[in-house]
Amino acid sequence: MRTTAQRAGDRAEDAVATRLADAGWHILGRNVRVGRAELDIVAVAPGPSPALVIVEVRWRARRDYGLAEEPVGGRKRTRLRRAAYALREAATLPDGTPLPRLPLRFDLVVVEPGGIVRHHRHGG
Repeated sequence: MRTTAQRAGDRAEDAVATRLADAGWHILGRNVRVGRAELDIVAVAPGPSPALVIVEVRWRARRDYGLAEEPVGGRKRTRLRRAAYALREAATLPDGTPLPRLPLRFDLVVVEPGGIVRHHRHGG
């Protein structure tokens, strides 16, 4: 049974995946498990310089406890990087979907009430 907050987070991930796909991104996987880590979205961003992108989605209903970006600290980034590099080394998603050999990038997409979306693009 998912909590109300988890369901809201699921809706935020759905909205981000739809938004990226509408912008020409190819979504390869969602909620991809790599060891104990979970990658919210694995996608290919379109050119002019295509990239394999690991997208972390964050949702916040209010700003009382700060911005949604704040909990994505050093430990979380390290865990995401390890999982992403392991995934790239395997060259396939757990379901067997092959991964393209492209530069790796890590993005953070924040969703807030009222349709506010902030997309932070980061390097590998």
